[in-house]
Amino acid sequence: MSATTSSSPSRRGVARGQVLAWGMWDWGSAAFNAVIVTFVFSVYLTDSVGADLDGPFSAATWLSISIAVAGLVIALTAPVMGQRADRGGRRRRALGLWTYATVLLTALMFLVDSDAPYPWFFVGLVLLAVGSITFEFAEVAYFAMLRQVSTPSTVGRVSGFGWAMGYFGGIFLLLAAFVGFIYGDGPVRGVFGITTDGGLNVRLVCLVAAVWFALFALPVLRAVPEHRPGAGRSDDNGKVGFGESYRILWRDLKALWRRDPRTVRFLLASAIFRDGLAGVFTFGAILAVTVYGLAPGDVLIFGVAANVVAALGAAVAGLVDDTVGPKAVIVGSLVAMIATMTVLLFVDGTGMFWVFGLLMCLFVGPAQSASRSFLARLAPPGGDGQMFGLYATTGRAVSFLAPALFGLFTWAFAADRAGIAGIGLVLLIGLALLLPVRTPSRAEAESTWEDAEPAV
Repeated sequence: MSATTSSSPSRRGVARGQVLAWGMWDWGSAAFNAVIVTFVFSVYLTDSVGADLDGPFSAATWLSISIAVAGLVIALTAPVMGQRADRGGRRRRALGLWTYATVLLTALMFLVDSDAPYPWFFVGLVLLAVGSITFEFAEVAYFAMLRQVSTPSTVGRVSGFGWAMGYFGGIFLLLAAFVGFIYGDGPVRGVFGITTDGGLNVRLVCLVAAVWFALFALPVLRAVPEHRPGAGRSDDNGKVGFGESYRILWRDLKALWRRDPRTVRFLLASAIFRDGLAGVFTFGAILAVTVYGLAPGDVLIFGVAANVVAALGAAVAGLVDDTVGPKAVIVGSLVAMIATMTVLLFVDGTGMFWVFGLLMCLFVGPAQSASRSFLARLAPPGGDGQMFGLYATTGRAVSFLAPALFGLFTWAFAADRAGIAGIGLVLLIGLALLLPVRTPSRAEAESTWEDAEPAV
């Protein structure tokens, strides 16, 4: 039975084409996450465009300030943006709006010329910061669609499939960008022989990333229908002021705490352990070089291998999630990562880093995927967007934790290796907070899918 005709989503199947279309957004979004934010454009801004910046702040400091401001905006607005899309039945429209706003901002990064740092460095900062905000809004709407393309018995594997697609999409595009536009030395780079004058080779990568995201975002917007506001949430059809939305948010949070406080507890626990997971990738490359002797040129190779392993772990863990539940997957993954980090504290050499570093990455994807499916099972009917907005907000609220503890431990013990213990402690705190949170039963999950309005 198709997703568009059944009135009981928990008993219907979901067309494979819709699941694939949904996962293609994850594949395409790697263009912004991996290429723009992590590996290419942010590095270009600090190392090339702003390399000779005058003033009290370095280019890296300006970058951190702009990203911090973007994070604050996201933390304050993401739940309300998700709520308004829920209430007005505009989730797919919100996904399209924020996705293509991000695409446009990515394409505009082509204008950031390294030969004219003023004003292009600051233009680049604004484009990156605003793009981070629009991307997060798009991701909230995208996560909120998870229950539209899954059932209580398949939500784990669908979420895992999406995470795996994101990892593989990032790998493919990064390698293509590196080989085509960046590889080599001298004034001409890559197999396409693009000049480095004005950073043209990197700026062309931004255009490629924009086109990539634009193309692979189309399937979900065409294949997955708009949702209908749930019962009790369509009284205003989304026609409330932005300020009033905060009053509604606060009212809903109080009601949620009275009805099922474990959702709030899960949001707190997941925010902390997700920050630890982010810390693994943020500081992994630094530790690989400074502690385990990995050559800088081999870091990209390890990064590709790490993403492949994480993707495979997420895909396989999705099946386990649907069998034993998301909490078991998260707990098992966090325990395995903490144990692996403990080993890494005492071993040396590139060989040991390859073995235990990749083993640790194997469990990052499963923890991320199961966290998303856990919240999908907990979200009240018709409130997916608001819940995943809170998911983004709580994550941003504690995003300082892993960097702070990494820095504290490296300072206290005067050794980069000690930073591993700092990240491990963040994971341990998140694990301790998660353990008392009861996982939703199959019957509870069925009731949320049954109560939710079908897609139209």
